[in-house]
Amino acid sequence: MVVPDVSPTADTSTAPAAQPNGRAGSAAIEFTNVVKSYQAGQPAVGNLNLNIDAGKITVFVGPSGCGKTTSLRMINRMVEPTSGTITVGGRDVSSIAAPALRRSMGYVMQSAGLLPHRTVVDNITTVLRLNRVPRARARARAAELLDTVGLSAAMGRRYPNQLSGGQQQRVGVARALAADPPVLLMDEPFSAVDPVVRAELQQELLRLQRDLAKTIVFVTHDIDEATLLGDKVAVFATGGRVAQYAAPEEILRAPVDDFVAAFVGRDRGFRHLSFHAGTGVAVHAAPLAPMGAAAPDEGAAAAGSGWRLAVDAGNRPLGWLPPGSAAPLLPGGSLFHAGDSLRNALDAALSSPSGLGVAVDDDGMVTGVVRAPEVLAAIDAARISFNAANTATAATTTPTATSAEGRP
Repeated sequence: MVVPDVSPTADTSTAPAAQPNGRAGSAAIEFTNVVKSYQAGQPAVGNLNLNIDAGKITVFVGPSGCGKTTSLRMINRMVEPTSGTITVGGRDVSSIAAPALRRSMGYVMQSAGLLPHRTVVDNITTVLRLNRVPRARARARAAELLDTVGLSAAMGRRYPNQLSGGQQQRVGVARALAADPPVLLMDEPFSAVDPVVRAELQQELLRLQRDLAKTIVFVTHDIDEATLLGDKVAVFATGGRVAQYAAPEEILRAPVDDFVAAFVGRDRGFRHLSFHAGTGVAVHAAPLAPMGAAAPDEGAAAAGSGWRLAVDAGNRPLGWLPPGSAAPLLPGGSLFHAGDSLRNALDAALSSPSGLGVAVDDDGMVTGVVRAPEVLAAIDAARISFNAANTATAATTTPTATSAEGRP
């Protein structure tokens, strides 16, 4: 997060309201004919018209140099537009003093941007102290937020260089949330951490959003991250134009042009499965082999393949035992949880050496297995149902003209 350039006497009276210990509410954001040009060459952002829904996650995605980060930073005036209007909650941001505007919004960047000479608690309280919140109250709020973002209270006494990359990003999110801002701007916040930590942080953000319902604008170059997190996704093209602005499912199902199709990738059909629930996939009894067992149990005999799923004393999967008593234990692939999508069901089946995807409950205990042919049958049924629903909708709906930004 960038610390705003403010003095103790800075005017904050014109900033959107933010309540440190309450819900500040959410605010819609609107770009109207916004252009950002530099001295040479093509505009970084060209005639951007975009309505961002209040209380939702909107993701800006696109290749490098397409204007997505510039567009994000124009919201809090870290970058000033050349022309056009940006409003937040119905107010023109140009009418609000830049330091006050920035203190009214959360901002999280790629490298967390923590102050190295300050403890975690003092980093989290930065904006609160700039807003003259009493020290004791600010520190109490910091302690509350440490728990909110999944860090222990003991972390509050550490310095940034004593934290892992993922922990630093959690602190960055906590600092952005400290003043309970209605708007949270996130500029590729998870791109500098490893894939496992990144997945954890993505799920943590979704959990926080379910609880807080902020208006979040999130920038990424990763289409998988965009479709996972976004309620709506704006695909930026070279030249600072929005090629398509729609729900993730719509972008994966029906890219508007060759650029969007190429950016989404040839495997967009596989990604689209994330939006179909796997509840119709049958879960069969697993061919279990408790560790130490010398022979297959009845489940294995019924399966007929000779593969056995090794489990620990708590019935949690350890890996697969191939046919043959002396065969080594093999990694089991991904897991399928109740409520997961068809994409996860198919991935579990295809990544398993046995061809059987392991299904587990919320506690990680084995509930059974899913079979690839049956998952494929469920995918086919979902496709037929989806196409039938779309045909029925098209027959009763008059088409609406679409703008250059890809929205009505």
